Amino acid sequence: MKIFDQLRTAFKGGGGARVPLARSFQSPWGWTFENGGAKPPFSYRDSVRHAFVDNPVAQRAVRIVAEGVGGAPVQSDAPDLLALVQATSAGQSLLETLAAHLLLHGNGFVQVARDGSGKPVELFALRPERVSVVPGEDGWPRAYRYKLNDRTLEMPVEDGDGWPSVIHLKSFHPADDHYGAGCLSAAEQAVAIHNAAASWNRALLENAARPSGALVYDGGADTAGLTTDQFERLKAELAQAYQGGGNAGRPMLLEGGLKWQSLSLSPADMDFAELKAAAARDIALAFGVPPMLLGLPGDNTYANYREANRALWRLTLLPLAGKILSGLSEGLSPWFPQAKLVVDLDRVPALSEDRERLWKQVSEATFLEPAEKRALLGLDDGAKQ
Repeated sequence: MKIFDQLRTAFKGGGGARVPLARSFQSPWGWTFENGGAKPPFSYRDSVRHAFVDNPVAQRAVRIVAEGVGGAPVQSDAPDLLALVQATSAGQSLLETLAAHLLLHGNGFVQVARDGSGKPVELFALRPERVSVVPGEDGWPRAYRYKLNDRTLEMPVEDGDGWPSVIHLKSFHPADDHYGAGCLSAAEQAVAIHNAAASWNRALLENAARPSGALVYDGGADTAGLTTDQFERLKAELAQAYQGGGNAGRPMLLEGGLKWQSLSLSPADMDFAELKAAAARDIALAFGVPPMLLGLPGDNTYANYREANRALWRLTLLPLAGKILSGLSEGLSPWFPQAKLVVDLDRVPALSEDRERLWKQVSEATFLEPAEKRALLGLDDGAKQ
């Protein structure tokens, strides 16, 4: 650049200055040890336990997406980069773990471990709820703080030699500059409804599939009713002898004008099955999984499983895998410049029909030159890129 261009850039303020960032929105991922942070209203740990551990629909949806991304065929023009990404770290698959973190939390943090020469030798996915962004004066991240109980480790964005230490992957969040938005917060209400419906059905089954009833006192001319002692004794006997699943169906012995009146379920109460199915569909919608693949009845939007599986790859797995692979490629670009990580679409079984149709259309296009056909098919000089 000429000296005049440098002076012009300096006076115009175009020397690479970045706009400041601020935490105008309190993310649910903010923790109390951050500066100015408050206890979040959304508890990630509790939501993971209620959804992934306790709810079969949410767990299966997350597993379908995470295992699909982890098992996707990946190719790269840099064999060392491909081996680094596909290697397991502490027994866990990097791509599968990052896919699950992005789904549940909305953020993925990868620690870059290097050898003595500064070359990366391992990529380890950090638990996202333990990591927080440490902003600089301008609001941009200057470090990442990893906190576990009373132990805290601060990792700079770049070390003293300019090499990145942590790669931060995040989903889009329209109101947060530092953290991404996960699918778990959107599915929390549906998970709560689904779990509540399951608990209701279980309680009903423990009571021999019969609803509760009312104990009615018919004293005839006696309008005084039961005394306080009689009422307390009767309540204690009911709780001890007739309450709980073990006492379901036990005959009741009544005396002194008492009679038992059963209460039937209303049509709205009996509609718990449909309510539970609707909540399950909302959970599948939040995680981007076609309900047919989860075995949900009454929601056969797709003609068959093949179409549903193709939609899963096109709408969920490929975009998520592309986000993860492009983020890893950008984060590791100081060691692997111009290297790319992409999913090999020719090796995805669910997309074989689409690729076969494309190959046929390109092969029958007589107006295209062989080099143009190779470019359309993603080939270069007779070999895959």
